[in-house]
Amino acid sequence: MPGQGRPFTEGQSGNPAGRPRGSRNRSTLALEAIFEGEAEALSRKAIEQALAGDGGAMKLCLDRLLSPRRDRSITFDLPVIETAADLPMATAALLRAVSSGEITPSEAADVGKAVSAHIEAITAADLHHRLAALEGQSA
Repeated sequence: MPGQGRPFTEGQSGNPAGRPRGSRNRSTLALEAIFEGEAEALSRKAIEQALAGDGGAMKLCLDRLLSPRRDRSITFDLPVIETAADLPMATAALLRAVSSGEITPSEAADVGKAVSAHIEAITAADLHHRLAALEGQSA
């Protein structure tokens, strides 16, 4: 029986035969039909208004010309982190990369999260090995 307050089993849709992937909303299809053939004229008008100084039209045009910023691949020297003792060298390299402009502070924060997760994994593995050694001694 599914959990209390959860009528459907986890990982199973409430309507497996529901809307197919990639299907489009009827209102979207209706609007596309209305504007069919008018896209060029509407685009030209928006550009004219933007060039005349209309802020909303400028934003509309620029939003369409410039795609949203996505994560970029960054490259900088980060020392290998094999133990917790390696962490100060890694964070120092991260700070140097930010201060020199190689990476942005938000990119450093993202890398810092990855470094933190890595050091937690190293710590957990170390704790596991120590516990196993202690259990082996007491047996």
